[in-house]
Amino acid sequence: MLVLAAFYGCSPGDLGLDESEAVAEVVLLAEHRHGQRAEVIPTSAVGERIPTAAEHLSHRVDAARRAVDRTLASATVNSSQLDHIDEMVLWASQEYISTSPALMLTRLIDLLAEVEGLAACRQPAAVQVRLSELTAMLATLTADALMKLGDLTRSRSWYATARTAADDSGNSELRARVRAQAAMLPFYYGPIANAVNLCREARVISSRARTSATHAFAAAAEARALAKLGADAEAETALRYATKVFEQFGGTSADDAFAFPERRYLLYKSGTLTALGHTREARQVQEQALVLYQDKTGIDPALLRLEAAICYARDRSPDEACQLAGTTFLRMDPAHRTPIVEERAREVVEILPPAIRTSRAARELLEIIELPPAGCDRTGPCR
Repeated sequence: MLVLAAFYGCSPGDLGLDESEAVAEVVLLAEHRHGQRAEVIPTSAVGERIPTAAEHLSHRVDAARRAVDRTLASATVNSSQLDHIDEMVLWASQEYISTSPALMLTRLIDLLAEVEGLAACRQPAAVQVRLSELTAMLATLTADALMKLGDLTRSRSWYATARTAADDSGNSELRARVRAQAAMLPFYYGPIANAVNLCREARVISSRARTSATHAFAAAAEARALAKLGADAEAETALRYATKVFEQFGGTSADDAFAFPERRYLLYKSGTLTALGHTREARQVQEQALVLYQDKTGIDPALLRLEAAICYARDRSPDEACQLAGTTFLRMDPAHRTPIVEERAREVVEILPPAIRTSRAARELLEIIELPPAGCDRTGPCR
C-alpha cells in the first residue's frame, strides 16, 4: 500500500485506501526491523502528524472558549438602547397617571413587544435582569389598565405575568411592589381577603427597606384592605404602622405610577378612614389630598370625592351623598368613566339605609351611572 502511494506521489486516501491501515503498516514494519514492539508515532503516509488524544482535547477546549466568547459578544442590546427603553418606560409610567386606560393599553403593549423581543435573545446577565424589571413594570401597568376597564380575567393573568418577571429579576423591591399593586384587583372586585394577603406578602418582602416607597405603599394598602374587610382593630393598627412608615419614608417628588407621593398616601388613608366610619377625619384627609391633586387628572381625585360622598351617606345625608357622587361622575372625562369608578359610585347607594335606596336622589344617581359616555350608544364596546 505504501509502495503504491509512494510510486504515484500521493497518499493512500487518494487511492481509495484506508489511511489507518497505512499507519498500522508503518508500525508493523518498524517492529519487524527492530525485532521489538515499536513506539507508535501517529503520522500519516505523507508525513502529516496525527494529533494525540491530549492535543485533541486541548483543541476542543480552545474551540469551546472561542464559542463562548462569540456568544458573550453577540448581545443585541447596547447601553444606548437600554437607556432609551428605560426612558420610554418611565415616560409611560408618567403618562399613565392622567391618560385613559384604553389609550395606555395600546402604548404599553407596543413597549412590551419591544422589550420581549430583546429579552428573547441571549443578553449579558445585567442586561437580562434589567429587561425582566422593565417587563414586570409594563405588565403591572397593563394589568392595572385592564382592571380599570373591567377585564378582570386578563387583568389577573397579567398580574401573574408581572409577578413572574419580577421574581425573575431578583429585585426584592419590585417583587413587593408588583404584589401590592396586584392587591388592587381583589380590593375592588373581591375576594377582599386576597387583597390583605397580597399586601402582607409585599410588606414582608420589603421589610428590609422599611423606609422605601414600596414598604409604605404596602402598609397603607394593607390598612385600607383590612378596613374594607371589616377587621376594624387590625385596620387601625395597620394604619398607625403605615403612618409611621410614611413619615419615616417622607414621600417622594417623583410623578409616575410607581411613585408614592403624599397625595397617594392620603388616598389610601382616606379609604381606610372611610371604611372604618371615621367620617370627620376622612373628610379632612380628602380635602388635604384634593389640594395636592388639583393639577392632576385621572381617577384618583374622583375616587376621593366618591369617598366623600360615602361619608355623607354614612352620616345619613343621602341627598348630599347622591348629588356629590352624581356631579363627580358627570364631570369626569368619559374616557375615565370605567367600571372601577362605576362600582365605587354604586357603593354610595348601597351604603344608604334600605328605605332610602329607592329615593329620588338615589334613583337619579343610578341613572347617571348608566349614562353612556359621549359618542357611545351602548350597543357595542365603548371603552
